[in-house]
Amino acid sequence: MTTTLPKPFDTGLAERGLERWRAEAANAADNDGNNDGDSTGDALRAWAEAYADSAEGRALIDAVCGNSPYLGQILTRELPFVREMVTRGYDDAFATLLRRLEADCAEERNIDRLMTALRIAKRRAALLIAIADITGAWELEAVTGALSDIAETSVRMAANHLLRRAAEAGTLTLPEPQRPWVGSGLIVLGMGKLGARELNYSSDIDLIVLYDDAVVQTPQPDNLARTFIRIARDLVRIMDERTKDGYVFRTDLRLRPDPGATPLAVSVSAAEIYYGSVGQNWERAAMIKARPIAGDPEAGAHFLRFLEPFVWRRHLDFAAIQDIHSIKRQINAHKGHREVTVNGHDIKVGRGGIREIEFFAQTQQLIFGGRDIRVRIAPTLLANKALCAVGRVPEAAVEELEEAYRFLRRVEHRIQMTDDRQTHQIPADDEGVAHLATFLGYAQVEDFRADLLAQLGRVEDRYAELFEEAPSLSGPGNLVFTGTDDDPGTVKTLAGMGYRDPSRVIAVVSTWHRGRYRSTRSGRARELLTELVPAMLNELAKTPAPDDALVKFDSFLERLPAGVGLFSLFIANPWLLALVAEIMGTAPQLAETLSRNPSLLDAVLSPDFFDPLPDAAGLTPEYQRFIAGAHNFEDVLTLSRRWTNDQRFRAGAHILRGITDGDHCGPFLADLADVVVPELAARVEEEFATRHGRIPGGAWVVVAMGKLGSRQLTITSDIDLIVVYEVPPGTRQSDGTKPLAPNEYYIKLTQRLTNAITAPMADGRLYEVDMRLRPSGNAGPLATALDAFTAYQAKDAWTWEHMALTRARVIGGDPPLGHKVESAIRGVLTGPRDPAKVLRDVADMRRRIDKEFGTANPWNVKYARGGLIDIEFTAQYLQLRHGHAHPEILSIATSRALLNAAAAGLLAPEVAEELAATLKLWRRVQGFLRLTTDGVLDPRQVSPTLREGLSRAAFPDEEPAVDFAALDSRIRDIAARAHRHFVALVEEPASRLPPPETNEEAKLP
Repeated sequence: MTTTLPKPFDTGLAERGLERWRAEAANAADNDGNNDGDSTGDALRAWAEAYADSAEGRALIDAVCGNSPYLGQILTRELPFVREMVTRGYDDAFATLLRRLEADCAEERNIDRLMTALRIAKRRAALLIAIADITGAWELEAVTGALSDIAETSVRMAANHLLRRAAEAGTLTLPEPQRPWVGSGLIVLGMGKLGARELNYSSDIDLIVLYDDAVVQTPQPDNLARTFIRIARDLVRIMDERTKDGYVFRTDLRLRPDPGATPLAVSVSAAEIYYGSVGQNWERAAMIKARPIAGDPEAGAHFLRFLEPFVWRRHLDFAAIQDIHSIKRQINAHKGHREVTVNGHDIKVGRGGIREIEFFAQTQQLIFGGRDIRVRIAPTLLANKALCAVGRVPEAAVEELEEAYRFLRRVEHRIQMTDDRQTHQIPADDEGVAHLATFLGYAQVEDFRADLLAQLGRVEDRYAELFEEAPSLSGPGNLVFTGTDDDPGTVKTLAGMGYRDPSRVIAVVSTWHRGRYRSTRSGRARELLTELVPAMLNELAKTPAPDDALVKFDSFLERLPAGVGLFSLFIANPWLLALVAEIMGTAPQLAETLSRNPSLLDAVLSPDFFDPLPDAAGLTPEYQRFIAGAHNFEDVLTLSRRWTNDQRFRAGAHILRGITDGDHCGPFLADLADVVVPELAARVEEEFATRHGRIPGGAWVVVAMGKLGSRQLTITSDIDLIVVYEVPPGTRQSDGTKPLAPNEYYIKLTQRLTNAITAPMADGRLYEVDMRLRPSGNAGPLATALDAFTAYQAKDAWTWEHMALTRARVIGGDPPLGHKVESAIRGVLTGPRDPAKVLRDVADMRRRIDKEFGTANPWNVKYARGGLIDIEFTAQYLQLRHGHAHPEILSIATSRALLNAAAAGLLAPEVAEELAATLKLWRRVQGFLRLTTDGVLDPRQVSPTLREGLSRAAFPDEEPAVDFAALDSRIRDIAARAHRHFVALVEEPASRLPPPETNEEAKLP
């Protein structure tokens, strides 16, 4: 590699640059703009032409214009300044530039003129620093130091201007208006490379803007925060806004405490609370380089003294050291195995890059700096030397890393000088790499490639040595959630894991680390979380929609009252973390239950959680023990919800894990309602009686209909209920202090019961209740007298209402009345009927349901042809059609009714068995889908995980289908066969019937 000026990569650009140079020389104005008063346009023209004709000048013009369009434009635009730079020398010219900038801006009142002056100075400084670098006149420290000086001076001038303007507006009182920074309370910290005086050529600048609320003097204390937020916003505008003169520096304020939740300027008192409670280790690393660069220097120094115990801890426990290591150790570093390529490599954050050299120093500074102040040094190279001097880093490592750092920073600067872009990536194409190599002074591009790979490899090896004894926290690649910018490797890793929006994932995980939730507020919780995150993301990535699963897990964490216990639980029981991830990603209903009640996970750890689900005989005493501690009716409602939701969660987990299925789980879920609803009915009646008394001799019962009646509830089912009561003849009212007539009494009592069941509380609703199956539906009273119920069923009920009665059963209330109601129902179902009317009504009802809810999607197992409704209607039709002659076929269970019909010779046995098997299949599928989808399954969007789970749920005794198309085809075939049976038994015979004499249509519930 040569130290002479680089050759022009693009000779055409170099020629055009020379032409512009000569044109500008010819058009030189009388004043060269330096305010010297000792130069004329003719003198400038003469100098410029002579310089262009000289070997030194031509080589410089060619090197600049032929390699950097950005620098070439400035070079030919700033001839007077170039002359000053060449004649005075780089050091003197740069010092003069800074002095003039400070003199010109010291008293500037106009913000537009200030912005212009800063941009012109930055443009000239950029040219001077680049040429000093390209020519080899300045070492790296001089280059980065000069870039930092122009940034710091610009920020200081802008801050002084804004302080002065605030004082003139009456929002601040400045102790020394001529020196506005003194006693102002404003603190502007230069962070990162600016703080360490290591800015790169096209660097943005990281700032933290604070105000010391104990120092600031203001006549408007209520507007204090607003005043400094405005100063911060205007400071960014002055530095960052692009005008016709360009910009000064891109400015980033995201290193302030919790930037997503705090304003642009933060009070010192708020910052002290943040760093003292939830400050993260990566923020400790960032604060190593923090330096006050503008505002009140005394307030800034005082704040940094406060931060010393936060940054430099004298005592570190093992977990804290692990967390420090995780700042960068999450990036895979493998010694020897080279996967780095030159094209497109990011020399800042890529493997073997600048970031690894910086963190090589910073992680060790954090560990050892609390006890040894000698290593508390901001600049990277000096920090490594200090670590070496105290015996923490081998001298050979320091030398290798310094050589690599200087090389990589030089490459970084050339990349950025080309077009003034804040990038750290080697060009992706070969021509771009060749251009970069030429700009760096290489004669052969292969020599540059070899040197770059060698330096990256040395850094990678040294970095791997540093952490080789620490176990990796990473999963399949980078998983870094520190700092403010998304780590490119992490974005790539998350995308490869299946996350659609990696930036969103990074933002969510970063929120956890910032301690915004109660569960992540303690340092110990965040340390445990750091260890858990890779495994957690890996488990969530296995779910059908990882991004959605992460959002649900985030909601879960947000509601947790504390995190240390649960995170420790996950670490000790990795299978539990896998289960929670599975729930968050595949079972929305369970996820909501778990988020409301995280203590459910304690139950999961009990030895019997995955034992077979108990029956009603086992549930009843357990429920009674659970509510025994209730002090009042409200407690009973709360505890009933908690117990029932816990049991539903357990059932859902069993279905999810394949321990049971939707068909076998239906009776268990019905048993839950059978246990809880009658108990609540009794409690409601007792509570109601305290005010309204009781009906002398009266009684009431709760009748289950629909899925509850047939004992085939799903996790998300509502419950269909009707209430029937009976009172002795002549009874006029209840015997309470506020008596009610019997019908009003039982209607209000029913309202109280439904409210008790459906009222939303902290643990959610117990059930949604549907009472539309009562006589006359929504038009009828909520509670029906037994004689009215019997009369209605005998004279006015539609066929569909009798179909619904095939699944009716009494679940609570007065036993003698219950027997009467069941006898009345059986009497309705076994009464004589017109076979043609039953056939016609069932077919017509199915037709109208299909017209309103029909679907070609077989996974909508309720409404699809051949699905649940077709099979249930078949059983109900057979019971109504033949119940009079064959009462033995009646059963609330659809499968049993079909098999009873076959036993009575009313249905072919093979058809009955096929329909019963298909019914069980649909219930298994429905049970699984109610857990894993928010709506109906879309066959076009089924993940491999969902497909496998669905296949296991549908066909538990077989290997899962290898692809969804095969599973879908099989389901369609089964549905088609069931549909054909319905057509043969109901639709075709109905189509052959003569038209009815009257054309009355029932309204569906």
